[in-house]
Amino acid sequence: MEKKENSIPEALITAELSTTFPQNGGYVTWISSAFGPFWGFQQGFWKWFSGVMDNALYPVLFLDYLKHSFPIFNHLAARQFPLMLSLLPFLVMGIISIPRLKPRQWLVVDFEKVDWRGYFNSMFWNMNYWHKASTLAGEVENPSKTFPKALRGAVILVVLSYLIPLLAGTGSLRSSHSEWIDGYFAEVGMLIGGFWLKWWVQAAAAMSNLGLFEAEMSGDAFQLLGMSEMGMLPVIFGSSFQEILEFLNFLYSIGMLLEFAAFIKLRIKNPDLHRPYGVPLQTFGATMLCLPPALLLVLVMCLASAKTFIMSGIVIIVGILMYPVLVHAKNRKWTHFADTEHRVLPLDNPDVAIPSLEVSDEASACLLPVLNQEVSQTLPDEALKLE
Repeated sequence: MEKKENSIPEALITAELSTTFPQNGGYVTWISSAFGPFWGFQQGFWKWFSGVMDNALYPVLFLDYLKHSFPIFNHLAARQFPLMLSLLPFLVMGIISIPRLKPRQWLVVDFEKVDWRGYFNSMFWNMNYWHKASTLAGEVENPSKTFPKALRGAVILVVLSYLIPLLAGTGSLRSSHSEWIDGYFAEVGMLIGGFWLKWWVQAAAAMSNLGLFEAEMSGDAFQLLGMSEMGMLPVIFGSSFQEILEFLNFLYSIGMLLEFAAFIKLRIKNPDLHRPYGVPLQTFGATMLCLPPALLLVLVMCLASAKTFIMSGIVIIVGILMYPVLVHAKNRKWTHFADTEHRVLPLDNPDVAIPSLEVSDEASACLLPVLNQEVSQTLPDEALKLE
């Protein structure tokens, strides 16, 4: 029941305000429009910080579900099957391509068209980050023997998983270098072996990326844990699952209360604002809609521990101090900021209504800055000033 009290109003408000302000800023856009950029920045900072901390929870959840739902993966042999399934398609690709290989194509390079910056950065990114495994050394049994063996085998497999399909693709196909973009290995698989190999490569790539994401999140989480245990970071970074969850919920509750307030203020100050979708309630009804979840959020905050209050207070203070620093950096032009005329404007003037900028698909998002500029030309200059 508590979930419904919070989820339904939140979903309805999100539907109304997302269609009213179809921009990537999301709730930051809503808060900035209702209360100005200062509070919009605070909302964005709180949500960003809680999102970063939230990432530490998902590796634990994923592995717990996997362990309980598929206990077979507790056995080493069972864990080898997904590994082989994700590596074999590239070996198969190499074998099938042998009759079509033309080794001289490996040596054909137009050095004038090589993007050396992109080449070396891509190669570096794909072949590094082995040190990430060290952050989980405390979780490994007998690391003095396990780590050397694991890293030796992993390096060999990774090098071969890149080298074999690259040699197969470049040696058997006449594809232009410009075609070798993200995801092109699937096309190479289709051209060499057919659709079945393409789908296999895609499935293997999906499994690989899932594993990379899990490894990255786990490595980052254990890195923070280790630094906390060494006294380099506050003890909150070594908190348990429940402690992190409580801290995240506290910041989330503050942000949601601000979103509810923005929703109501926009209804009062700008009743004529074009809303492609509107919650089917008048202002009073909309206020009553927000009341039960707001009370629930306040209750969650009141039940928080003193540790959560202190850490949340520190995050809030940091956000408050960061805003004037960034404004000063912007005014002094210490770094580049986007043009303010392209941002969502504060709606302090009830006579000013911003027409909706509807986006039919993802590609249309690139038109938003142009549309915003056209809209801004119809508004008073005062509305463009930073509050």
